[in-house]
Amino acid sequence: MTRRTRMWVLVIGGAGLAVLLALACFRLPDFGGASHPYGERAVRAALARHTANVVSSVNFDQRAFDTMGEESILFVAVLGTVVLLRQTRDERQHQPEPAPVLPPVRRYALIALPVTLLTGLYVVAHGQLSPGGGFQGGVVAATALHLLYIAVDYPALERIRPTDVFKVGDAAGEGAYLVLGIAGVLWGTSFLADFLPRGTFNMLASGGTVPLLNAAVGMEVACAVVVLLAGFLDQALEIEEADEK
Repeated sequence: MTRRTRMWVLVIGGAGLAVLLALACFRLPDFGGASHPYGERAVRAALARHTANVVSSVNFDQRAFDTMGEESILFVAVLGTVVLLRQTRDERQHQPEPAPVLPPVRRYALIALPVTLLTGLYVVAHGQLSPGGGFQGGVVAATALHLLYIAVDYPALERIRPTDVFKVGDAAGEGAYLVLGIAGVLWGTSFLADFLPRGTFNMLASGGTVPLLNAAVGMEVACAVVVLLAGFLDQALEIEEADEK
């Protein structure tokens, strides 16, 4: 296929997509209007299932299948990164030289590390009750570990970041989501159905399967971000061509 043909395919496809988007926009309710049919249905469904955070109810109950796709995209992206950035035969690994760290940076980064980690875990654990959840909390928790790189050096981060363990955690989080989905089928309902007892509204143990799916996503996202950053940091700091001095 020539370059000109590819451009025509792109233009025609883009024009078709633009028409579909325009037609969809014309059917939207008026901005600022009083009619919010989808929002009202989502709120009613969340309250009926004892999930205080409507967003989490949408993500992990009403459209849990879509969330599985989003989680899987991250999982596959990290898997591809690990494969592409793996050390090859013409590369060697070397220990990076420690860089000087200003005392204020070291002090406040070490103070912020446990606070940030605890905040990330809190956001994951309370995702069915308050704003946040597995995606947001997982990123915060993974970021917390990398404050040690800022505060000390890269070898210090490596000592608390065994990538093999986090790779297993990444796969376990993805697998746990699928297992919970299959459990709904075995329970006699449907894939990723909320089949567990709903609990007391606005309490930590509420929402049925929502907190479990949320925790699975939090685990997968946190481990995936750690593995992803490990691949890029290793390439930038430790991997070099074998013939380089």
